[in-house]
Parts: sequence; C-alpha cells; structure tokens
Amino acid sequence: MSALQNVGIFLVDTLFSLYIGAVLLRLLLALARANFYNPLSQFLVKITNPVLVPMRRMIPAMGKVDTAAVVLAVGLTVIKVLLLLGLKGGGADLFGIVVFSVLEVIRTVIHIYIFALVVQAVLSWVGNTYGNPLADLLNSLTEPLLRRIRGFVPVIGMVDLAPMVAILLLYVVLIIFQSYGL
Repeated sequence: MSALQNVGIFLVDTLFSLYIGAVLLRLLLALARANFYNPLSQFLVKITNPVLVPMRRMIPAMGKVDTAAVVLAVGLTVIKVLLLLGLKGGGADLFGIVVFSVLEVIRTVIHIYIFALVVQAVLSWVGNTYGNPLADLLNSLTEPLLRRIRGFVPVIGMVDLAPMVAILLLYVVLIIFQSYGL
C-alpha cells in the first residue's frame, strides 16, 4: 500500500469513528437521562443535530430509544466500511457489511462504557469531582450499569468494586464476540 492509501485509511477510520462515537454517546446519554445543559452534552448536540434532526422527521423514536441515532450510527459504519474496503481494494457482500456494522456499533458502545468507567475511576483518584461537567456526565452514563452490579457486589469499606466488575464483564462480552468471529 502507498503512503497516500495509508493516510486515506487513517483519516476515514478516525473521522468516521469519532463522529459515530459522538452519535452513540449522545444516544447513551439520552437513555441515561443525563443533563443536556451540561457543556459537553451541548457539544454533542451541536455536532450531531445537523444530521439527526432531519433523520428524526423520517425515523420516529421507538419508546425511549432514538431510532434515528441508531440508524445513523449503523449507516455511518456501513459507509466507513465501504470506504475502507474501497481504499484497500477489497470487496464484500452488502449483507455481510451491514451485519458487521451492527456488531461494530455494539462493540463501540461497549468501548464507550469501558472508557467512561476508566476515566471516571481516574477522576475519582485525582480529587474533588463535584461540579466537574465531565464527571457529572460520566456518572449519569455509568450509574445505571453500576447500580445493577452493586446489587451483587456490595461496597467493601470505602472501596466500590462495581466499576472493576463492570469493566471485566464488558471485556468478557468483547472476548465472546471475538471468539465467535463477530
């Protein structure tokens, strides 16, 4: 592969992944009922609204799930995969690409949660997170998951093991995906 192909692959992968991550993060924060007046939430709204607002006119929400955001994330992943295949000179069937894209979106959601839990842990070590907009959003995002785990893994002394258990379980899911070639 030429240097220009490598640069193209890097740019397509990075830019699409960042925007898909922003769309999925907005979706997850909405599901967690995070504070959308938070500056970071407002950033996500501003960068995703130009695409999501028109899509919502055609694709209504299903219950609490922003279906337009799900369709956008999967659609952008399909486009990313097609562009990467084109840059690499490969080909694949459209059904396979769509299935791969859906699984890739699920993997991205898992990685978002892992990243959020790790950053949340680091912030808790650094000190006072009260009023920190990032800490507030991370808490909103991870608390529903951690609340379920705390039902099985209680806080021991002053140590909350739920984030570590959550990260381990999320990695187990990723390993299972990888084991089945998903």
